[in-house]
Amino acid sequence: MVKPVIFFLVSLALLTACNSSKQLNLFSIEDDIKFGVSVASQIESDTSGYTILDSASNVKVYQYIYDIRNELLNSGQVKYKSEFPWRIRIIQDDSTLNAFCTPGGFIYVFTGIMKFLDSGDQLAGILGHEMGHADLRHSTRQMTQMFGVQLLLEVLAGKQQAIKEVGGALIGLKFSRNHEVEADNNSVQYLCPTNYNAAGGAGFFEKIQSMGGGKVPEFLSTHPDPGNRIQGFNAKKEELNCKGTATYKNEYQEMLKLLP
Repeated sequence: MVKPVIFFLVSLALLTACNSSKQLNLFSIEDDIKFGVSVASQIESDTSGYTILDSASNVKVYQYIYDIRNELLNSGQVKYKSEFPWRIRIIQDDSTLNAFCTPGGFIYVFTGIMKFLDSGDQLAGILGHEMGHADLRHSTRQMTQMFGVQLLLEVLAGKQQAIKEVGGALIGLKFSRNHEVEADNNSVQYLCPTNYNAAGGAGFFEKIQSMGGGKVPEFLSTHPDPGNRIQGFNAKKEELNCKGTATYKNEYQEMLKLLP
């Protein structure tokens, strides 16, 4: 049984967080990784409905995307570069324009969004955005506010059922507008020291905008204005005085030919 004083202190912390500009996070870095492992195991189970592109049969595709990941990690801007695994898996689903990163840095990219994008800098921008969510610990910050104190205490105590319940909720977690902006900014920050166009993430939204915005993916349904996101990427690039211009379009198109 949880001691009343502990319950009171956690309740007080949660109440204080709701009245402050900075979100409280009751979870540790180790908890983030634990949740990431839990979500990854659910996604990659035989009954999940997801089809993971086999890395052994698609070595060059995985090498391409891991090379981009390494550029981001070696930028010197990723806070938890060494703590999180930053493992990538590609989900074979051409109908889904999506990518996501679990707490603790397990990255998933759908073939749908890879085939929708036109160049390497655009994919790098999307990867940077998703890695930003994990690096800023958005998921566990949000969960601290979403779930009841008792459940959080059970998670922190290592109770597997509570961990599984919270881990399941992470799969469909939607981020706030502020979190999306923070992740966009981190994407530019990660790419800024590289040769890539640091505002590469804007390319996705530019393409959505050119189509009239009618095909905005479900995961962007609460953020329907691509124009604001484009402006944000470009403004951050200008603020940081990023010099990279490379798009690596030709290399990207060659990689796409290797996708099933």
